Amino acid sequence: MPYTPGATLDGLQATLGAVALGAVDAQGVAWYLQTLEGWDSPDVRSEFTEREGDHGAWASPVYLGSRPITLAGTIVAPSQPLLEQAMDQLSAAAALDDTTLTVWQSVPKQATVRRSGKPLMQYVTETVASYSVMVTAADPRRYETILQSGSTGLPVTTGGLTLAATMPWTLSATTVAGQIVATNAGTFDTRPVLVLDGPVTAPRILAQLPDGSVQLLTYSQDLASGEQLVIDTDAHTVILNGQASRRRFLTISNGWPTIPAKSTVTFQFRASTYNSSALLTARWRSAWI
Repeated sequence: MPYTPGATLDGLQATLGAVALGAVDAQGVAWYLQTLEGWDSPDVRSEFTEREGDHGAWASPVYLGSRPITLAGTIVAPSQPLLEQAMDQLSAAAALDDTTLTVWQSVPKQATVRRSGKPLMQYVTETVASYSVMVTAADPRRYETILQSGSTGLPVTTGGLTLAATMPWTLSATTVAGQIVATNAGTFDTRPVLVLDGPVTAPRILAQLPDGSVQLLTYSQDLASGEQLVIDTDAHTVILNGQASRRRFLTISNGWPTIPAKSTVTFQFRASTYNSSALLTARWRSAWI
């Protein structure tokens, strides 16, 4: 039977690269997605060493591994040439480099994946084929599809006056802090990307965590007007102007900043001298496991 282009099919819906699974494309090809294995949870890396002369074992730290994902289903096309074209599209979508897999749940989530197995495609009839594609996400987190961001300049202090007299009389000043409030609505910690735009002198970023503790990033160099420094707290990289590593100039106190699950972190922007053009931008996505 003919399918209506743009229609949503029963069952699961996902998008791998440019291929929408669980829907009918513009050519009238129906992409049924019947299996989504591995989206529920990544693998776990852990070790247990048996205690000698005692009950139980010593447990190592537990870490999440990569997330292998298998997508399987059926392709129904109006003709054999369109079926062959669809099979080629799916093979290309399971790319050898990074591509985005989005699963359309009540809260849509995405992961960055690469092909990790041979795509399996089997003709059922001349216009119907089954498929199974395996991809792997190196990062086990599932992220929201909306990239959140916030920007702030340096804090401004206004007012304040010390009167010349025998006793120093001081009128209090008002400080408008340069800060970004970042919320992670997911169930697992997420790692932001922090971007500094010059001109700014010896910039510092303070991350205030929900328990009141503070993580501090201090960059010992200055940024000129037009220069940009990108700090990736997941990759642990510090890149100037998209090219040069400046990791050696960044001092990290109390670890790389993360935004814990169901929590809010406040990023504060500081520098040795005030410049109204200096800018801090934070980008992040809520994360789930």
